[in-house]
Amino acid sequence: MKKLVVLGAGESGTGAALLAQAKGYQVFVSDKNIITKGYKQQLLDHKIEFEECKHTWDKIKIADEVIKSPGIPNHIAIIQALQEASIPIIDEVEFASRYTKASLIAITGSNGKSTTTHLAYHLLKAGGLNVGIAGNIGTSFARKVLLEEHNYYVLELSSFQLEHLQTFKADIACILNITPDHLDRYDNQLNNYIAAKFRILRNMIKEGYFIYNQDDTNIREYLVKQTTNLPQLYPISLTQSTHHGAYVENNHLHFVGDNYNFQLPTQTLPLLGKHNIYNTMAAISIASLLGLSYASILDGLRTFKGLPHRMEWIANVNQVSFYNDSKATNVESAAVALESFTSPIIWIAGGYDKGNDYNVLKPIVKNSVKALICLGKDNQTICKAFKESNIPIYETQVMQEAVSLAYTLAKPQDIVLLSPACASFDLFKNFEDRGEQFRYAVQQLLTSIN
Repeated sequence: MKKLVVLGAGESGTGAALLAQAKGYQVFVSDKNIITKGYKQQLLDHKIEFEECKHTWDKIKIADEVIKSPGIPNHIAIIQALQEASIPIIDEVEFASRYTKASLIAITGSNGKSTTTHLAYHLLKAGGLNVGIAGNIGTSFARKVLLEEHNYYVLELSSFQLEHLQTFKADIACILNITPDHLDRYDNQLNNYIAAKFRILRNMIKEGYFIYNQDDTNIREYLVKQTTNLPQLYPISLTQSTHHGAYVENNHLHFVGDNYNFQLPTQTLPLLGKHNIYNTMAAISIASLLGLSYASILDGLRTFKGLPHRMEWIANVNQVSFYNDSKATNVESAAVALESFTSPIIWIAGGYDKGNDYNVLKPIVKNSVKALICLGKDNQTICKAFKESNIPIYETQVMQEAVSLAYTLAKPQDIVLLSPACASFDLFKNFEDRGEQFRYAVQQLLTSIN
């Protein structure tokens, strides 16, 4: 019986452990932190041996293979020891892919992964395909493979999940964009981060399809260096037409492939913002390459509601619209959110600053923002960054105060936008908690006025 060790007992690790046990492996789970109650109970219920708050080398070194949860850095001692012992290290996504015959649609990018993954899944499901959704989004791929059978999987994959792919092969791969993120994981070298993203092409064959953002300099320049074993290229662009792929011209999205050629007016798109045009082009390209008709795609677009915490409309309070974009935890995400509106914006931003460079936001703020409300434990950096923007800047550590103040500052037709550009864990559990507190505060405001 093969021995498998799983490092990390979150959704990814627990899902991998359950699948491995079902496939006949002797499984041991090791987590250096306390395992959360729900996942611990699942391991107990299935009689899977585990340890928490430590990594016991004598129990780990006997593994034939180790599955490393994506969040575990590569430089820590246990990973270094495994590498020195030549014990293979893989990812949960790699492991799960061995046990499904489904066609795999893999989506990555610095921003927009979740929206694109959900939209692609929605279009395929609405079009009648037997499709599942997994990866860096909700349920792990391993758990899905264990519990469900699908002909297709749409997978959101982070760079962390791509690092240890070995035999995983996507049938359709997509890179939406690449901007500096998680560089501490990659020796502060952007090229290392880009290379991790491009591992999504590993093992693809020439009959496969690669959808990529032609307007993204990092993607375009790196792709030029990839001269062998490339799948069929399907670029998406807002500025350049193409014979295969998708582009925008005369307020229409054009989709061109070997077996399809159609247009969609931009006003039919279900999501706000230029960034969501890219996301929508990628999702529709995936649906088209899998044979869905224009009519089916259009029906799917009409029923797509978008995702919580991603440019999510919350309410209109006396002609002031409130939007929750709590998922915008970096500068680039906040930039595309701010550029999505033509009305004046009261911007709620701030949180745990990850060493942000706010320069890209300054011209956008100058043109679009009428007031900035900084919501964080330490607002010094963000306040200083926009001091010369000549807009009112306020500070608070309470969401309800931020929402009430924003409403006081707003005039009819103005936008109140929560798009923090920062991580959430200085004041909140996570970005979802931050977004839910924003939603609750807006609903309380609406109730108090009515």
